[in-house]
Parts: sequence; C-alpha cells; structure tokens
Amino acid sequence: MLSVGVTGNIGSGKSTVCSIFRGLGVPIYEADLAVKQLYQEHAGLRASLVALLGEGVYRASGEFDAGFVRTRVFGDDDLRGRLNAIVHPVVFEDFAQWKAARALEGHPYVIKEAAILFESGANETVDVVVGVVAPMEIRKQRVLSRDGMSEEDFARRVAAQWPQERWMERCDFLVHNDGETSIIEQVLVIHRQLLG
Repeated sequence: MLSVGVTGNIGSGKSTVCSIFRGLGVPIYEADLAVKQLYQEHAGLRASLVALLGEGVYRASGEFDAGFVRTRVFGDDDLRGRLNAIVHPVVFEDFAQWKAARALEGHPYVIKEAAILFESGANETVDVVVGVVAPMEIRKQRVLSRDGMSEEDFARRVAAQWPQERWMERCDFLVHNDGETSIIEQVLVIHRQLLG
C-alpha cells in the first residue's frame, strides 16, 4: 500500500487539502494530533520526556504541558534536537502501526499529514510527497484571521519551519493554494494518478 505525505507551511492550507482527500475516502494520519495523543498515552515517551526536561512536562493532573516544553526548548537548538530525537521515532512507529491497520482494510493508499515532514525526516516514512504551497501574504492573512495569532507569533512559527522554496523541489506533487486555482481539481488529478 502506498503512503503519501502531505506537507505545507503554516497557513498553506494542507488541512483543507487533506479534508478533500478524506472526502475521497482516503485515511489521514494527522501527525500533530497523533503526537499530542502519544504525549499522554505512550508510557515510554512520557518517561523519556520527564528524564530530558524535568517533572514540569506533565501537570499535576497528568496532562502534557506544551507551554512548559516550548519555554524549555526555546532558543536551545541542542535541547530541541534531543527532544526531537526522542519524539520522532515514536511517531514514526505509531504511523507504521496505523498504516498496517489501514492496509488490512484494503485502502489503496493513506496520507500522513505533517507540517514538518522534511524537517523531522518523516519524508523517509512515505513513498510520495504532496506539498501545499501558498504566497506568504495569503498564509499570514489566513493564520491571523483564523487563529487570532499575533504577527510576532506567526513570524516565530514561520522561522521554525523550512521555507517552502527549500522543500518544494523535493515533492512529487504540488498543490497551489493561491485563491486562483481550484484545489479540488488539483487534488482530483493527484488522486487519479495515485490510484494508477
């Protein structure tokens, strides 16, 4: 069974693209949601995070404290690298198990949606990559109006991701979400090609 990565920078519209694929019956593994669940439920990951970052990773209620983690790793590339070296292999294994279950259901292909597909090395866990690209000004307008994010926070999020120019040439397909070209038509073309 084919596995397809879908990636794009913040505000590019990758979730919209994935919702179109989902409407076509394609199972979607949302890496961002999966990692949040793994933070809560994966005992080995919990223990490793506490060992690396301290008890504050989890609140007294047992809930993962993303703010604490962001504060600890902000500006510390070495610590962020060590954190990623713990988290990414767990997510890769979770995706492999999820994919195996979808294969048993008879799906021709599945999608892994990940904002940092290339940065995390997750592109090595898929066969084909679809990149969702959009002009920076459009991405900024979408995020500021949708999420109520400040311009400073948006700039930080952008800086934490590879610029789309860096990964576009490594994609097998591109979906242009510029408000002018139909993304539904672009997704349908890709879907037909993936079905072979």
